Order: sequence, then C-alpha cells, then structure tokens
Amino acid sequence: MNVLPISGASAGAGRKGLVLMAGVVLMAVTACGGGGSGPGSASGGAKGKDAAAQQSKQSVAAVSISPRAGATGVDTSGALKVGVSKGRLTAVEVKDAKGDRIAGTIAAGGASWTPATHLSAATKYTVHAVAKDSEGREAAEDSSFTTLTPKNTFIGEFTPEDGSTVGVGMPFSVHFTRGITHPEDVKKAVSITTEPAVDVEGHWFGNDRLDFRPENYWKSGTKVTVKLNLDGVEGRDGVYGKQTKTVRFTIGRNQVSVVDAKKHTMKVTQDGKVVKTLAVTTGKPGYDTWNGQMVMSEKLTVTRMNGETVGYGGEYDIKDVPHAIRLTTSGTFLHGNYWGGDAFGNYNASHGCVGLSDVRGGYDSGTPAAWMFNHSIIGDVVVVKNSHDRTVDPDNGLNGWNMSWADWTK
Repeated sequence: MNVLPISGASAGAGRKGLVLMAGVVLMAVTACGGGGSGPGSASGGAKGKDAAAQQSKQSVAAVSISPRAGATGVDTSGALKVGVSKGRLTAVEVKDAKGDRIAGTIAAGGASWTPATHLSAATKYTVHAVAKDSEGREAAEDSSFTTLTPKNTFIGEFTPEDGSTVGVGMPFSVHFTRGITHPEDVKKAVSITTEPAVDVEGHWFGNDRLDFRPENYWKSGTKVTVKLNLDGVEGRDGVYGKQTKTVRFTIGRNQVSVVDAKKHTMKVTQDGKVVKTLAVTTGKPGYDTWNGQMVMSEKLTVTRMNGETVGYGGEYDIKDVPHAIRLTTSGTFLHGNYWGGDAFGNYNASHGCVGLSDVRGGYDSGTPAAWMFNHSIIGDVVVVKNSHDRTVDPDNGLNGWNMSWADWTK
C-alpha cells in the first residue's frame, strides 16, 4: 500500500480549516446562550427593572365622576357626584364658565365628594378630581357637563330694597311668583349674614312667602347682607328659580311708637326714650283697630281710601288722604285726617286706622301727621294696645313679631 505524503501547503490549509470550524462552533454556542438581548444579559435586566419601576409609579386609585363627560340637560341637584375606588379623594374642584367654584365636601375617609349647594341652570361645569392610593400615588380625572335649561321658572320679589336704611322691625320678606312645594331647598338657597352677627331665621307663610328676622328687633347700625341663590333651585316639580342677587340694607335708629287706643295717644320713642306724644283716634266700636306690633311697610304722601276695597261697602271714599303709612296688607294705616274734628285725643272714630290731625292736601309740615310722616322710615314699629280687637295676624303685613320665637322657628 502506497502512502502519499502531505505537502507543506496542503497541511497549512488543513490547519486553517480547523481553526475556522472551531470559530463557527463557538459562535453557535454563543448564539444558543441567548445573545445580548436575552433574559440573562446585563442590558436585558436593566430594561426589565425600568418597566417594573414605571409600573410601580402608577396609582391604582380610580376616580369616577358623574354625570358622564359631555353630558347635557343635567339636573341641577343630585346629579353631580365624585367617587374613588382603591384610594381616597384629596381634592375636587368644580367651576362654572366664569371660573366661580362650587363648594363641596369630601366625605370622611375620602371615598366621595358632594356639592354643598345646587347648580345653576343652563351652565357648563368643569370637574377636576385628584385621589391617592394607599402608597401615596396620585391619580386625576377631568370632566365637563352642562345643566338643563328649564321651561318653567320663578323669582322672588323682596323687601326691603337693596341699599336702603330701614327701621328695627323690618324683616327680609320674599314673595315667590310660583307656589313652592320644595320649601327646604328654596329656604337653603337664601343666606343672610349680619354685622354684628345675630341669629336670623326664616319662616314660611303659606307656600309663596318666606320672611327672615332675628329673635328681637334689630340692633341699630346692623348691616345685613342677603344672597338669593335661586338660579337652578327646583321650587316645585319642573319649576326652577332663575334669580341670583345680593341685597344689602342697614338698620337705622330705633323708633317704636306705642298707640294706646283707650287713652287716644301715641308715644313715639327713639332708643327707648319718648321724643313725642301725639293725640290720635283709632277704630270706633265695631271697627276696632288691631292690637299688636305692626311694621311700617309703605309711605304715601297722598292716597285714596275707598271702603269697598276693605269690605266696608260705600261707607267712605276719600280721594286725598294725606301722610299715609301702611301697617297691614288688609288696609290698616297710620295717616293724616283732616275731617275728624275734635276726635283726636278724645274718642275713637275711624274704621280701624290710626288717625292724626292734618290738613287737606297735607301742605302744613307742622301738623302731627306731617311730623310723624317725616320722622318715620319703612321698618319702624307701631304697637297698638288696649283696643277691643284681637292681635293682628303675623302674615297681615310684615308683622311676624306677633309670633313667639319658638313658633317662628318651628
């Protein structure tokens, strides 16, 4: 058998071939090991940690806002609610289109938020709510919606007027243009603050009138601010308020006049001191003047008084009664009388009013009626005693002072 020798060149090529094959094997082994981007590599571990860290920063708290975003025709009461699961609310901000905030309260524990008042009608609101989970990570939610536009509305006609100075007996009285069947919601929408502070409570007369007063007459100098936030209040089913107004008035000097129907006199007091005693005539038998506390609600330099308007037929029709001050809705006045003769201070001759001596036309500023008229303001109090009639009804005029505080606040 002949064996051929391997030449030098052929032997070198063989060794190189072996080296190349070994390199291929090593590469294959490395590739099977997972490569630089595999789970066991240094760079892959860093990326996995970043993803886990990012995941741990996300809050698990989930904020919910009702009504849904973009909702329209939303009810002004009861529809707005903010809640959270797996966390607690830390801040809720609700604003109208003007940027005014709606007050509200986060419940104990932070599970929910509710508004402190109703919303205005036909208004767009934005909501921003923030919550934290148990690890302190924050989550936020934003939304917006628009409230309903009512087909039927009401307002409150009020007295006294904004900017006025009134007597110590003046209540704040609101007459609503529609009968109210949701009185607590409406009452809550009228807020009163005073300086100095005093407790002021409201009382309903029927279903369309709401009066506010303190327990006792106002203190002179008191500044009263009333906010009527009726816009959006559902006063009765399907009928909403459309009024937002602030009314301010000031309490003037303390003037209370006491009429003694038996003595036919009226003592005018200011700050508890008698400043004038005037002769009067009150209601004759069968037409007796009401007893009780009556608040001046209207002043008329001259007015017509017709018996037919108060159920007395054609007993009288005086077209030019001077210096008339209204005390009751039913027609009781304190007024000048130029036809009474010698009745003043001597006997009772009227049909229920309190009369003071005057001249026809009321031109003489020196008459008792003119003096009283010029020294009186709306809200002053006239107290009648010793008449043979009963006490005037609290809702007959602005005369709620004839109710006890206990009855007023029931």
